[in-house]
Amino acid sequence: MGLFDMFSRNKEEKLDKGLSKTRNTFFSKLSKAVAGRSKVDDEVLDDLEEVLVGSDVGVSTTIKIIERIEERVARDKYLGTDELNRILREEVTALLCENESSDFSEILSESRERPYVIMVVGVNGVGKTTTIGKLAHQFKSAGKKVVLGASDTFRAAAVDQLTIWAERAGVELVSQGMGADPASVSYETLEYAKRENMDVAILDTAGRLHNKVNLMNELGKIKRVMKKVIPGAPHEILLVLDGSTGQNAFEQAKQFTAVTEVNALAITKLDGTAKGGVVIGVSDQFSVPVKYIGVGEKIDDLQIFDREAFVEKLFQ
Repeated sequence: MGLFDMFSRNKEEKLDKGLSKTRNTFFSKLSKAVAGRSKVDDEVLDDLEEVLVGSDVGVSTTIKIIERIEERVARDKYLGTDELNRILREEVTALLCENESSDFSEILSESRERPYVIMVVGVNGVGKTTTIGKLAHQFKSAGKKVVLGASDTFRAAAVDQLTIWAERAGVELVSQGMGADPASVSYETLEYAKRENMDVAILDTAGRLHNKVNLMNELGKIKRVMKKVIPGAPHEILLVLDGSTGQNAFEQAKQFTAVTEVNALAITKLDGTAKGGVVIGVSDQFSVPVKYIGVGEKIDDLQIFDREAFVEKLFQ
């Protein structure tokens, strides 16, 4: 079984269904913006800008897309509104491809040093622990040995929830319970992963943003103790964002990228929202690739983010 076989019919159907609310809302607005017009002019572009901002693409990313379309209009002299969908699709794809993520076959190749360490960050309620559980399931299903570390020790519910997910995914769990030192849990997790020749170690962390100094110190301490066990760890700092929160996801990304070196994004709950444009805007604004998207509640509803497939389903 290939790791996260993105191209099965089932996965494509889930992606299509998961983006349906965003797609329907977006194209409804776009159709109204170009109704009765034959060419792409300033008025159409102004309306398109409003549509993109209203779809939670974000102001700065929207301006970038509009400027690129303006360049094409100026170059080609005349572009009909019937071509706008194709042009917009091409520019969104190009924008997403500017932030490339690692190839998964390379990450878990036999020649790569193990374990591959993922530290997961994000505020409470975005689906962080659920994402960890689903990730663990995907890696385990691909034949990888996985251990989870319960380093979010400030909420009993977080430890309990991760325990449940570890059991569901059939993977190992290292936990010292509520109130333990998060860095100590991380250290023990990596020691266990190294000793037992694990392929992947995934660490949960506390999701508190009310005190950025404390958060920065805590995440910094966790990373320092990791490096004592495995130099170069964590290999991936994954920020989980709730896609249904729209602009609030931008603010969370701003806060976390300010206190730690986020190098991958997971955007959850896209199946229940019309705010899927946030995938485009967050990746572009913070120059961090979207690596995973959540398109449902089931254990196999976390997918590797395929830019071309995403844009195809969004513009279908």
